[in-house]
Amino acid sequence: MNLDILLPLELLRPGEWADVAEVTGEASWVGRLAELGLRSGSRLRLLQAGWPCLLQVGGCRLSLRSEQGTQILVRPVAC
Repeated sequence: MNLDILLPLELLRPGEWADVAEVTGEASWVGRLAELGLRSGSRLRLLQAGWPCLLQVGGCRLSLRSEQGTQILVRPVAC
């Protein structure tokens, strides 16, 4: 996988790590995700693909529905 490209969160595979590049959507949605640790520059790991998906962000796990996951662009990283 090319590590220099941005992908929607939904294209990650379980176990893959990525850095969040951009979170779009309503300001309240973007702000709430930032409060939970999911913001530009944060690192996440996809634990379970599909909808809802399950993410690890720091020491927390987050579950997102499909319309939410498509608003997050990530840059895959090799760990």
